[in-house]
Amino acid sequence: MKEHALKLETRLIKFSVNCTEIANSLPKDLSSQVLKKQLLRSCVSPALNYGEAQVAESRKDFIHKLRIALKELKETSVNLKIIEALNLIKDSANLQMCILESNELVAIFISSVNTAIKNQEN
Repeated sequence: MKEHALKLETRLIKFSVNCTEIANSLPKDLSSQVLKKQLLRSCVSPALNYGEAQVAESRKDFIHKLRIALKELKETSVNLKIIEALNLIKDSANLQMCILESNELVAIFISSVNTAIKNQEN
């Protein structure tokens, strides 16, 4: 695996861990538990799909996996913002860090998808 791909994978794993910590610190009420379950699903998916993209069967499959990762990152980002708006987390530093990181990862994946599409056309 190329160095930049390994760095991104490591970053995605760290993001998943940090978001999982947020999910596990949510209150036990029903609405928080719904957000928790959805956050847990969406926050680990980008790392897993990026791993799959690294061994994609074709350029089309690679782009598809990146797009799934991007969609899950956007979902996680919105979920984190809902959690923030509802003031459900006491450790707002970790929450703020995850919101910032989700924004940066979304930007990276938008660029990666666009580059992969452009490379496919050439």
